[in-house]
Amino acid sequence: MQKIRIIGAPLDLGQERRGVDMGPSAVRAAGLNAALKTLGYEVEDAGNIHVKLPEELHFGDIHAKYLKEITDTCRDAAHLVYRTLEEGYFPISLGGDHSIAAGTEAGVSKFYRDRGQALGLIWVDAHADMNTPETSPSGNVHGMPFAATLGLGPEPLAMLFGYKPKFQPQNAVLIGARNLDERERRLVKGSGIHVFTMRAIDELGMGEITERSLKLACEGTAGFVVSFDMDVVDPTEAPGVGTPVRGGITFREGHLLMEMVSDSGKMVALELVEINPIIDTANQTAILAVGLALSALGKKIL
Repeated sequence: MQKIRIIGAPLDLGQERRGVDMGPSAVRAAGLNAALKTLGYEVEDAGNIHVKLPEELHFGDIHAKYLKEITDTCRDAAHLVYRTLEEGYFPISLGGDHSIAAGTEAGVSKFYRDRGQALGLIWVDAHADMNTPETSPSGNVHGMPFAATLGLGPEPLAMLFGYKPKFQPQNAVLIGARNLDERERRLVKGSGIHVFTMRAIDELGMGEITERSLKLACEGTAGFVVSFDMDVVDPTEAPGVGTPVRGGITFREGHLLMEMVSDSGKMVALELVEINPIIDTANQTAILAVGLALSALGKKIL
């Protein structure tokens, strides 16, 4: 029986709308732990990583707010994820804002790197999260973690465990993008990652997009990480997110993506982020997140 360890990361320093720190609790309240057990998994909940409160802090550099504190939290997450894999557990990381991905991905990357293996990355998000302190219009670090995993910055996050990049761009895929900052577009185009925008999903269908993404993420790798930002889903289905953008993927497109991820048998870690119960409706977004996690981990219609 495969073992799963749930890691809460109530990080909300990467953006300005409060409430996303309650995301891990919302997902737990939506029944994640018990639901995973119904699929036959042994589940251990590691609780939440400690995160400092913004009320205690000064944001520091206006171009990368709270970067030191976010880096400290991501370092803690990276070490816990690494240890989780070392102990034979499959890690599920619950955000918090998406800046925690720099830590989650660093821990997984380091574990496989130490064993001479590379990994792919499937980043499912309305946004590219590819800004740097030099390009970001807001200075909010939750718009920078994809850049960090690729070694593009910010440097403290990019250099967790003392090396960069954590993933090679040819094995990194962004699915569902529809809201990119002007200067960020150039970074995305020059990064070498593969991008499937909402237009591509509209034209080709989620099945074809997922099939292509899995092939790219698995080529020459030991598997892939899925980082799923709930704002990729249309706000009619997932209202409880920090940065909602109209025109997202549907309920069924999200489940199809995750079902195909499960069929591949190659996912080595899962991350669900940006759930904000303060602006949600009856915990709808967290309930959807639980359903998507179950689809990614083997729940089938028949």
